[in-house]
Amino acid sequence: MKENCHEETILGVPFPQPDIYGSLSMPVYHTLAYEFETAEEMENAFAGKNGEHTYSRVTNPTVQHFEERVKAITGAYGVTALNSGMAAISNTFITLARQGSNVVTSRHLFGNSYSFLVNTLAVFGVEIRFCDLTDPRDVAAHLDENSCALFVEIITNPQMEVADLKALSEVLREKRVPLVADTTIIPFTSFRAADFGVDIEVVSSTKYISGGGTSLGGLIIDHGLFDWHHSPKLRPLAGETPSAFHYKLRKEVHRNMGAYMTPEVAYMQSLGLETLSVRYERQSASCGELAERLESLEGVAAVHYPGLKGSPFHAVSRKQFGEHPGAMLAFDLASREQCFRFLNNLTLIRRATNLFDNRSLIIHPASTIYGTFTPEQRRAMDVKENSIRLSVGLESVDSLFNDIKQALEKSR
Repeated sequence: MKENCHEETILGVPFPQPDIYGSLSMPVYHTLAYEFETAEEMENAFAGKNGEHTYSRVTNPTVQHFEERVKAITGAYGVTALNSGMAAISNTFITLARQGSNVVTSRHLFGNSYSFLVNTLAVFGVEIRFCDLTDPRDVAAHLDENSCALFVEIITNPQMEVADLKALSEVLREKRVPLVADTTIIPFTSFRAADFGVDIEVVSSTKYISGGGTSLGGLIIDHGLFDWHHSPKLRPLAGETPSAFHYKLRKEVHRNMGAYMTPEVAYMQSLGLETLSVRYERQSASCGELAERLESLEGVAAVHYPGLKGSPFHAVSRKQFGEHPGAMLAFDLASREQCFRFLNNLTLIRRATNLFDNRSLIIHPASTIYGTFTPEQRRAMDVKENSIRLSVGLESVDSLFNDIKQALEKSR
């Protein structure tokens, strides 16, 4: 794929069938079921022999077009669109895991991802093994023949930790374990995960892709790189299809879980794809500049952003993500109490929990997305009581900095 051609690629993806009215945008097929001319055609459709749609919980033309657009950008083998990022994560691990298997990951996870693994998946007999994903030797020590996946956030939320994906993938290839990565923080228009050894991406399309916090969605992107003969669960399907994972997901798991994306959301997020590169370029550049300015602002104890030269993850971040690693940063104040006073004095930045909206959004992670965790759990996950998370939107850097500065002065 040529560099900087994402818009042309997206706009050039054809509709599944020509639109009778010549519409330039894919129509929203707000329908549940599809009619057939004959019983034989219906039988073939339900058997998956003719590619026709049968029921919109399984496939839908509008959602299919969105999936094809993502597939065209990423070069993936298969893409599945679901109704949230958590649906993408849960469908992925239900497809991969079995009783007696284990998932290797870090405690540095988004709160609901951690909860799904520890509180939901584990009760079905799946062991969750925590290790330091920045240390390939520690990772290798936690892998065995029952490991069904290693799960990593490419930049952790909110710790801003970055693991070396190529180093991890080398360990995993030797151990014959797939690498599953949550790549939400860097969009696939700017980061080609497959080039760094990622087998399966999970993405919250709610974030950058929706384009302004318009809709909930999630994506599972299967790059078709892993040999599923090495998976005890998926081995029986490995000889029947190029990707046993994608086959199992589409033919069984996503149908039974009932979390397929709606056509309305697919339409909105398909439009969001068309401006994704433009928005990300501005938001990530603004985030980098703001992080640098916050480092010298009186009252800010520390700034966490891997694009900063002083970050312990700067080198690996630049190798993987380039100059601007995303539009999220974190910074520390003196105390939890000051964090609350600071938040209450902001006038431009919105107190809300989404990421990568067109608006800049800010939260105190320990009391919000980790608010139901015990103090001991938060400490184990390195979620600090005096830390703030900021998602940078489309406002000017000067306006954002001035809002932070005035709120900080009033919070002392």
